[in-house]
Amino acid sequence: MTNALLRALPGWLPRLAPCLATALAGLMTAAPAAAGAAAVIVMYHRFGEDNIPATNIRIDQFEAHLEELATGGYTVRPVPDIIAALRAGEALPDKTVGITIDDAYASVYAEAWPRLRAAGLPFTLFVSTDPVDHGGRGYMTWDQVREMATAGVTIGHHGAAHAHMAYADAGTNAADIAGASRRFEDELGSVPGLFAYPFGEYSRALRDVVAAAGFTAAFGQHSGVAHDAEDRFALPRFALNERWGAFDRFKMVVNTLPLPVTDITPSDPLLGPNPPPFGFTASEELDNLDRLNCFASGQPASVIERLGARRFEVRIDAPFPPGRARINCTLPAPEGRYRWFGIQFLIPEP
Repeated sequence: MTNALLRALPGWLPRLAPCLATALAGLMTAAPAAAGAAAVIVMYHRFGEDNIPATNIRIDQFEAHLEELATGGYTVRPVPDIIAALRAGEALPDKTVGITIDDAYASVYAEAWPRLRAAGLPFTLFVSTDPVDHGGRGYMTWDQVREMATAGVTIGHHGAAHAHMAYADAGTNAADIAGASRRFEDELGSVPGLFAYPFGEYSRALRDVVAAAGFTAAFGQHSGVAHDAEDRFALPRFALNERWGAFDRFKMVVNTLPLPVTDITPSDPLLGPNPPPFGFTASEELDNLDRLNCFASGQPASVIERLGARRFEVRIDAPFPPGRARINCTLPAPEGRYRWFGIQFLIPEP
């Protein structure tokens, strides 16, 4: 039998060659790591308002971002579709991206929407109702919000007053959300299903209020990749402005992969002890953990201590000042990409 197979092999090779070539090509072009149910979600605020660089993206920067998304092999999907995939645990294409914009500034209507529409890219606009109701300077009108919604833009819920909700009590927050929901119902005929925390600030208590209000997901402003093992009411987004929207960084961000972790301490982003006893357990799917790096905002250096095979704790020497503080952890992945996990802490005034 073996001799017969060997004698027949030369005749089979021409027929096998195309199959082998196809298989090899598939291996060479496959994604360096399975994306699974995961997506990078980016966030903007203002467009071309160069006098407010902290929340603005320059038009030349934004146009470079759109060109990269259109030509770089990405799949830009509506954020509700991404959330549906995360809930169902359905795989998304590698390099799936969602686009969000917060606060409904007038430059969204004048500058961002025409460019996104021309590029055929879907996005979600998170609206705080009070500034629109009051005709705040530099904000969109309800007529403009309706026009965008009618054209297919997803409208998201951003509360009413755009307040620092994590520092308020549950009753105050529930009332703010309910008041905004009534205004959405009045103006748009429905209440948005997605919520974005103002300033990206949330606590465990606020997270529970938002979940109880019936939203399907909620977003902060901490860096990282949204994936199906993550809390749907504490999803990350990469915030982009003039400083953090440089093209090289944007390209790095939209190519990031999830860094799944569990058993995060402290469990509440609204800090008690400061600096926090920060730690997490890395997922079983991760390797090369000796190359893990974590960086704490405003800290000269952070020491990572490995406890056992997959438990890590980050030693921070100095307390964070009042306000917002971030810790970002990255792990190199194939083809120059990174896995990314981030968290934003809130430090109350003394």
